[in-house]
Amino acid sequence: MRRLLLLLIIIVVALSPVYSAQGLAITYGETTYSNQAYKDTMYNYFQSHSDKDLKDANYRVITASEVNSISKNITGRNYKSSQIFSCALVDLSYSQGIKIIVDTSKVKTVTSKMYATALKSSGIENGYVVVSSPVVASGESALAGVLKSYELAVGTPIPEEAKKAATEELYVETQLVNQTGQNPDTIADLFDKTKVEVQKQNLQDPAQIKIVVINLANNMNINLSDQQAQQIAEAISNSQKAQGNLTEFKNQLQQATQEATQAQGILAQITAFLENLFNYLQGLFGQ
Repeated sequence: MRRLLLLLIIIVVALSPVYSAQGLAITYGETTYSNQAYKDTMYNYFQSHSDKDLKDANYRVITASEVNSISKNITGRNYKSSQIFSCALVDLSYSQGIKIIVDTSKVKTVTSKMYATALKSSGIENGYVVVSSPVVASGESALAGVLKSYELAVGTPIPEEAKKAATEELYVETQLVNQTGQNPDTIADLFDKTKVEVQKQNLQDPAQIKIVVINLANNMNINLSDQQAQQIAEAISNSQKAQGNLTEFKNQLQQATQEATQAQGILAQITAFLENLFNYLQGLFGQ
């Protein structure tokens, strides 16, 4: 009997990494990765927010050059290797849309809704995402890590145009929060509502999108300058133009999500079966 139980345990242990690693990825900022204490802090934080064994995840280090290649012509910022702290976890087995957890004790500017809005520009509307940093950070550079985590989890690159559009949106959002004093989620809602209306009308011309922005902002009691409305319109225009290149990534994301969800279900069934079998055998043969 003991041999049978031992064999069953060996089987589930052997199968667990195969299923639990499906669609699971973590990215470390290069500054964090090079500091063992920071790296351990991030690993422990992610593990406390995941039901998976993160030892089985796909890992990647995000460098300053990678962040700068996307952001330099948008934010005007040029990060050094010693400034990339933010880290991200992506789990595609989450099957209820998208859920984003932001460690607000460390990430002070970008909210979960702002990340969700920016990710939509890259065709991403599902998955479980956790963002954190070992030190206080704005969270803007973390988007590069989130996008790379999705690429690792899906196994397909996101077109550069889409990544740039997402970065531009997030940058404009953070600028507007600082300039208008509005709640970050209110600004994210403005972007979301504009996107919905723009997609309904199939608009790409910034001049036409700007009219939508102004009307929605007025309805939401958000006071925008002409320049701010123009910035939003141009960012969303670029997002709309990038959508045509996302077909392959969206298809692969859908497939990877289905596979990760199914794998999670199979693992849960195996675990439940073994627990029930163990309890039955204990009751049958005693302790």
